[in-house]
Amino acid sequence: MSPTPQRPAGRQPLADQVHDELLGQLLDGRRTPDEVLNLVHLAREFEVSQTPIREALARLEHTGLVLREAHKGYRVAPLFSMDALRKIMDARLVLEPALAHEAALRVTPEFLEHLADTIGHLEIGAHVPGQPPVTSFLQADEQFHAAIARQADNSFLEDAWKSFGGQAQRFRLYARTSSTAPATTAAEHRAILDAFARRDADGASSAIRTHIENAKGRALRDRQVVASDE
Repeated sequence: MSPTPQRPAGRQPLADQVHDELLGQLLDGRRTPDEVLNLVHLAREFEVSQTPIREALARLEHTGLVLREAHKGYRVAPLFSMDALRKIMDARLVLEPALAHEAALRVTPEFLEHLADTIGHLEIGAHVPGQPPVTSFLQADEQFHAAIARQADNSFLEDAWKSFGGQAQRFRLYARTSSTAPATTAAEHRAILDAFARRDADGASSAIRTHIENAKGRALRDRQVVASDE
């Protein structure tokens, strides 16, 4: 990454800058599973002291994307097993329909516009079916779901959603192929958006459940591809 500038007054704290950049690297595949995260090397890379690096890694540990081992330090978490992936998608099936229901009770024009923008970015970043999804496609998908979690206006539910830390998508960057059809994903997102536009809480909950059930099937197929290379 480019050198991190020293923080002028009122700017984002260094630990936050490091956290956000590392999170992006973890989610877009620049940091590989089981990679050692050496404090000295990271401090040199980010051109900061080890203190903000340590703070950022401690925060990332709570997402499960980073692991800390006694006497060994930090490393990037390994990819989910098939069983763990199945469980996290099942957790999403419990949580996200509830978030969508609550978000539909709080719809604003700005919220609808933001969701439409993420779908547009999803389509712009569309990958070729059968090939690994590009980072911008995954980011747009993540932003869509994050916006719904935020609009539900329940910090406890939103924190539960954040605890997934994007892990359900991370392995897809390492798959040689992807079962995700960009047009299908965009259509599923639009069905959710349409329910929000109607202020239909039950419809939004049902639409996102269908989307995640379909995403679960695609994710498990892609994880099997990764498993064949392990």
